[in-house]
Amino acid sequence: MRSDMPRLSVITGAYNANECPHFRKSIESILNQSFTDFEFIICDDGSTDNTLEILKKYAQADSRLIILQNDKNLGLAPTLNRCIEAAQGEYIARHDCDDFSASTRFEKQISYLDSHPKTAILGTSIYLFDENGVQSKETMPERVSPKDFFFNNPYKHGTVIFKRSALLRAGGYSTEKRCVRNEDYDLFMRMQLFSVGENLSEPLYYFFEDKKAMKRRKYRYRINETLVRFRGFKKLGLMPRAFPYVIKPLIVGLIPRFLLKRIQSRRRAKLNKRNL
Repeated sequence: MRSDMPRLSVITGAYNANECPHFRKSIESILNQSFTDFEFIICDDGSTDNTLEILKKYAQADSRLIILQNDKNLGLAPTLNRCIEAAQGEYIARHDCDDFSASTRFEKQISYLDSHPKTAILGTSIYLFDENGVQSKETMPERVSPKDFFFNNPYKHGTVIFKRSALLRAGGYSTEKRCVRNEDYDLFMRMQLFSVGENLSEPLYYFFEDKKAMKRRKYRYRINETLVRFRGFKKLGLMPRAFPYVIKPLIVGLIPRFLLKRIQSRRRAKLNKRNL
């Protein structure tokens, strides 16, 4: 790799991102990082609003911002794979356009990765926020093991930095239909087969908890998650004891929304109490 190439490539997919209430703050949280040796690749996934125009204005002001454009809406996995193909960094970081990163996020993650060469995936803990501000902190497992995939994804997708070589070895994001809305979960389980994954305990990422997201989650995506879990758990040697966790998404999808919201509120309260 040439010495003039950035150490880090940040990749983001954007579709009608101007509808996201924190779109501009999200972009600026990356451009204002204390670690500056990066390129920021954003692929507009066929937006029908003025997302592309906004991105071009930012790119005119900061040469680190590279804009790609899909002719039509392709979805997250193909969009991120296109970003990966364009990326030149030794490390590849994710970031979502409705969230924002702490100003020292990259500095702390890159420092850790440099001193832990066996680590191929590094995420962080997060703050959950909504339109009323920060509501809770979620601490992710520090050293990820196969069993950490049982209940939930042990990484928050937007927080992770990959070692480029490991991400390419995994083949990037799957574009199979059964992986839609679960592309990250599938990728992380495939990478678990041959690499070390960790999370920093410090929350360095602010995750927007969209109250409408639960209503938008269609049952077919829960079926997709079940298929991803079954295949991933089988490859990780966790079956058959992991079967109850395979069907978890199907069961959760049958719980009335008001009750699920109550369960999540109680879980959040426990997290807040634990993290005091």
